[in-house]
Amino acid sequence: MASNLARLVRRPVATLFLLRSYRHVRHFSHHIFPGGVVCSKPQRELIKFLPKASPYQMWSRSFAADGGDLVDAVVPFMGESITDGTLATFLKKPGDRVEIDEPIAQVETDKVTIDVASPEAGVIQKFVAKEGDTVTPGTKVAVISKSASSDTHVAPSEEKADKDAPQPSPPAKEKKMEKETLKAEAPIKEKPKASSPAPPKTSASEPLLPPKERERRVPMPRLRKRVAMRLKDSQNTFAMLTTFNEVDMTNLMKLRSEYKDAFLEKHGVKLGLMSGFVKAAVSGLQNQPIINAVIDGDDIIYRDYIDISIAVGTPKGLVVPVVRNADKMNFAEIEKEINNLAKKANNGTISIDEMAGGTFTISNGGVYGSLLSTPIINPPQSAILGMHSIVSRPMVADGNIAPRPLMYVALTYDHRLIDGREAVLFLRRIKDVVEDPRRLLLDL
Repeated sequence: MASNLARLVRRPVATLFLLRSYRHVRHFSHHIFPGGVVCSKPQRELIKFLPKASPYQMWSRSFAADGGDLVDAVVPFMGESITDGTLATFLKKPGDRVEIDEPIAQVETDKVTIDVASPEAGVIQKFVAKEGDTVTPGTKVAVISKSASSDTHVAPSEEKADKDAPQPSPPAKEKKMEKETLKAEAPIKEKPKASSPAPPKTSASEPLLPPKERERRVPMPRLRKRVAMRLKDSQNTFAMLTTFNEVDMTNLMKLRSEYKDAFLEKHGVKLGLMSGFVKAAVSGLQNQPIINAVIDGDDIIYRDYIDISIAVGTPKGLVVPVVRNADKMNFAEIEKEINNLAKKANNGTISIDEMAGGTFTISNGGVYGSLLSTPIINPPQSAILGMHSIVSRPMVADGNIAPRPLMYVALTYDHRLIDGREAVLFLRRIKDVVEDPRRLLLDL
């Protein structure tokens, strides 16, 4: 008797304590038990609380009363620096059957696209948000019914209304049909057609503009907005200047041609030209540390690590994943990391952490056929290297004119921090290492 009384006393106290702290919880049933059991059912993921009106944070992948049939699909955590996103598209429709963790919608952020997954297997009952809405982590997007069948697309209220509607008697049906027949036999008077207005006359000096029907206006994606804002901020902040040089690609291409099969067999990845330029950039940054530095207010921050950002063009826009600690990697490790990041970027599965930071950027416009360009600095960095297409051009070598595969390279730098001398010496180092990769082995 005493133990039962103690059990009854402890439960309200625990419940009262939680309800006092978590006022945002509306429905509370069988979640708190004496002895520290928090939930009566095993949870597949950690439940985090994120309320707006409480110092405690409440967040979970689904929220429903214990034993309830309906669960909510909500926007997941999107990253430390991302507070909201735009509900871009729904991948499913109301009435569709979904499995657990199956994506049902996509949210576009400033950097990546995030999937909203179904917390349970069931049928989508309804969507509570619309495409184009701005959503935050924890925003409810859809309601999932765990017990509904996939072939029930009609709402129960509609079926009930159809059943409860009074059926007309046979005489009433006959009168109704006679009225409809009389209406059909009545002659229909045609309304006089309004004369179409004559097209406006244009003067000879007035330009003939294309009709508006041939134009389309669509909302700008959040990723494109973010790229546009960062590039414009870069243009407004930095004193940008670009210097150029020409690189003979003969020896690097010969090296790749001779060892590509052995390299692929040993490392499982193809030997490309990008790893050679990354190693050359690392050598140049070590020789000219100011290129790897950045201005922060009235100070200059010298970074004793080298993280190379690689610009990747994707169908949704430009992203810049980062190769961390490139100065400690060999050719094979660089090639593997670049391939891995490029696949994630094109598939839309790249994370925020894989694009954060970076001390120097390499952009290869040559894959699209660009002959020459002036790249824009990726803030908060201080310089960017632009690679371009390889073109066979005549070149004087050893007193003879011969065709050589040549590439123009461009370095855009912040002239507030970097002088022309350092910029030219850096680009010259790129040229020397690419034209003679043996310098890397001999540290020359």
